[in-house]
Amino acid sequence: MKYVILIHSHPQPWGHPTCDYLPEFQALPQEEKDRSAAEFEALLTELSSNGELVTAEALGHPDSSRVYRWEDGAPLASDGPYSETKEHLAGFFLIDVESQERAEEIARVFASPGDIIELRPAMWPGGDAA
Repeated sequence: MKYVILIHSHPQPWGHPTCDYLPEFQALPQEEKDRSAAEFEALLTELSSNGELVTAEALGHPDSSRVYRWEDGAPLASDGPYSETKEHLAGFFLIDVESQERAEEIARVFASPGDIIELRPAMWPGGDAA
């Protein structure tokens, strides 16, 4: 089963990893930041070595995006980001795991103060789960 882990964030200034730029994360004791970073790196190593990590990408600054909407029978491009909220999509990881429980176990490690992590099943064209 494929799942996408979407990382929503709103750091100012924009940068990666996004948690480094968020006040909630910056306020943590250094020992907690170090523990979190080590746990995350260990998870990425595990996912890579066992084949569960399909791909991952950090995304550029939200202001650099273009949004395409259908209007008057044609696509209309405008500057992004698409939402009017503070949160923006900062990056994603595509994983291929045996169960939803495993996907949730992985997604929990991605959660850090100030970020919002969304776990969503990937779908093949036509609506069948990947």
